[in-house]
Amino acid sequence: MEIIEKEGEMADGVKYVYWTYGGTVPGSFIRTRVGDEVEFHLKNHPDNKLPHNIDLHSVTGPGGGAKSSFVAPGHEVVFSFKVINQGLYVYHCATAPVAMHIANGMYGLILVEPEGGLPPVDKEYYVMQGDFYTQGKNGDQGLQPFDMQKAVDEHPTYVVFNGKVGSMVGDKAITANVGETIRLYVGNGGPNLISSFHVIGEIFDKVYIEGGDMINTNVQTTLIPAGGSAIVEFKVEVPGTFILVDHALTRTFNKGSLGMLTVKGEENKVVYSGTQTEGVYHPEGGTIQTLPGEAATPEPKANTLEERIQMGKTVFSKTCLACHQDNGSGVKGAFPPLAKSDYLNADPVRAISIILHGKTGEVIVNGDKYNGIMPAQSLSNEEVANVLTYVYSSWGNKKQEIKPEQVQKVRGK
Repeated sequence: MEIIEKEGEMADGVKYVYWTYGGTVPGSFIRTRVGDEVEFHLKNHPDNKLPHNIDLHSVTGPGGGAKSSFVAPGHEVVFSFKVINQGLYVYHCATAPVAMHIANGMYGLILVEPEGGLPPVDKEYYVMQGDFYTQGKNGDQGLQPFDMQKAVDEHPTYVVFNGKVGSMVGDKAITANVGETIRLYVGNGGPNLISSFHVIGEIFDKVYIEGGDMINTNVQTTLIPAGGSAIVEFKVEVPGTFILVDHALTRTFNKGSLGMLTVKGEENKVVYSGTQTEGVYHPEGGTIQTLPGEAATPEPKANTLEERIQMGKTVFSKTCLACHQDNGSGVKGAFPPLAKSDYLNADPVRAISIILHGKTGEVIVNGDKYNGIMPAQSLSNEEVANVLTYVYSSWGNKKQEIKPEQVQKVRGK
């Protein structure tokens, strides 16, 4: 295994110098069986600036191999060990400061299968969560240095799967077919946060708790400690896009811990029907009721462009912010950006229609594919006009005012 320090992409326009095993985050998935005797070669590329080592949690011995594997740039060390305990184990760099080396991406998983191997499944995938600490804020462009104080305070800028935002979305999503059984080898490099791992729309048939041989069944969310792991298995019964998340959800929708499983195949309406009916719901019955003699409160209306923008910002914060973010950046692979959006700026009528009627299927925004569902919004003509005017007036979009009359015209089609 070769250690490589390299610049990579943390998010769109955000660069970061990763310290890696083999040039990737996480490092290579290592597969062994109980009783195997392993000769391990660790090389530190001569272009690297720092010494490193490796601590494999599967190793019984001082430092999990760290004591025997300290290696300077341009050198190679060799040590050996025997794997004697079944399980899924984390490996990581243990050179001081250890948390910094891990936070820069130096971790991976080593599987020790039982002597006869694990039961066969249709698909296997490798997922590792990690928390990253940059001096700039989330989304700040350019090369971002590591911030030790943020790491000490445990305030990560990014929380991601497999080393970067969007590593498992869109064309890079993991895939399966209806009826297949999926096994995920899930690790948490940390260095600090515990992961609440969940797949939206699925139940784990089996969870190998903390990567060991104890199995729990019918699990919704499983905890994975920093420096720990779990093996989860489930059968996919229906097609669709299933979202992998850390269920501490601000990490998912605001810091990046989001992946996708795309399942293809025939629908099974018994297992999941999809939407059967849709109508208007009024808590007090079929009409909006008022007390006798009480006049309904009139909807506030914008009299100037400035008022429309300010009122639209309020609508955005209540209705749109969770998915499209406060800076309009969206979530790569899941929710398209509204900032400098070629799709949005090209056709205001289409934008109005999507808010009123919803949108399903693939769209291409700023060159990236998105394939999801935008539900119809229960907003008045005034609210739609206000929120679109706010969006068009923000984040580098083509400045224009949308009027309620334009919304009504689209609504009436």
